[in-house]
Amino acid sequence: MKKALTTLLASSLVLGLAACGNSNNGNSGSDASASPSASGTSSATASASTGNDEPVTLRVAWWGGQSRHDYTLKVIELYESLHPNVTIEPEYASFDDYWKKLAPQAAAKNLPDVIQMDISYLNQYATQGQIADLTSYIDSKAIDTTNISETAIAGGKVNDKLYAFNLGNNALLAMVDKAMVEKAGATMPTQEWTWDDFTALGDKLKSQGKLLAGDLRHDVFFPFYLRSQGQHMYAADGKGLGYTDDKYFVDFYNMYNNWYQSGYLLSLDKLAQKKGTPEDGELELGNAVSTWNWSNQYILSSQVANRPLEILPVPGWNQNGALFLKPSMFFSIAENSKVKEEAAKFIDFWVNNVDANKIIMGERGVPVSSAVKDALKDSLSPEQTKVFEYVAWAEENSTQMDPPNPAGATEVDKLLKETAEQIMYKKISVEDAAKKFREQATKILSK
Repeated sequence: MKKALTTLLASSLVLGLAACGNSNNGNSGSDASASPSASGTSSATASASTGNDEPVTLRVAWWGGQSRHDYTLKVIELYESLHPNVTIEPEYASFDDYWKKLAPQAAAKNLPDVIQMDISYLNQYATQGQIADLTSYIDSKAIDTTNISETAIAGGKVNDKLYAFNLGNNALLAMVDKAMVEKAGATMPTQEWTWDDFTALGDKLKSQGKLLAGDLRHDVFFPFYLRSQGQHMYAADGKGLGYTDDKYFVDFYNMYNNWYQSGYLLSLDKLAQKKGTPEDGELELGNAVSTWNWSNQYILSSQVANRPLEILPVPGWNQNGALFLKPSMFFSIAENSKVKEEAAKFIDFWVNNVDANKIIMGERGVPVSSAVKDALKDSLSPEQTKVFEYVAWAEENSTQMDPPNPAGATEVDKLLKETAEQIMYKKISVEDAAKKFREQATKILSK
């Protein structure tokens, strides 16, 4: 990447990439994509080095938007400056395009050496033998976990093997424009607010030509709602849904459909044109009172909005232990990689190097290393401090997160979104949708 860095930055700017987004989980970043070699046609990875000065080529892939691309390239440049024998080939895209590009690479056993991994896909890639068990690299200290808790590490395990390393801790939150709330003659919600409180804001905001939110991601907030009801999205064995009574689906989507039909959410036709980035977010553009996301998205959203935003937990967080911490995203090492040791060293650098983290500044989640967190304290902006403090509060009020989604979950997520849209388009009743979703989700998960 050394010679190509300037060209990469320039070309990505020409393509007009949007800033970081997210995933399912947090990760949610759908935005325009760019990648110098993400098509799977990049040069083959060099053989593993036998000495510190033998040339090594390392392919590193991630999803995100322009802001994430820019600082990740800076971190890569720093790594290369400290390891002159290493050349890194970056491969990056928007969240949706990223997985579309990885699939054929996985089939051809040509995955990048270091892969940014999302919890929604972890089970799939791990159980299909496409990513490596990282345990030996932790045992050898290639990835140093001295200052990282077992709890932070455990989220990357599948069947007691560590297939992914946590890059930062995240918690769900709502970002709320307090000034917009007060201008509409409403009262700013408290930390103990409820779904009814959220709904009650709708008419007052609508009278001001504002929305409650653009939308709420179905694959994130329906499972969270289920947790608040003491239920879970998936059964423990991953072979079916985790809730047996369709009442929970009906209750949530009656509420959601009411928001939509009342004009509190962005219309589906306009939503379909969105890239899912802060740059075109309804809150950030001043059109909605809130957006709901993972905590690592707050800093960029507040920067794009360029006005004060408040952080609140998601309604229902205090019911049945609904609130949980989750890895924002992971790094995994491809099983097909010929330079696994070097890939492990890069992951170690990412999570433990203070200078690297002064570039990252928690954008991929609050650092998992206690030493890095301590070193960053004096460098944090007021907005970054808010995120670090919120995640610390969430850690004290959280229960264990659900296991990684089972194989087939990404297909179920797509089905859930399509089913919700059919409800909002009035093509199916909520009750019938609940039954249809269960039947089709069960078929997917039981394969």
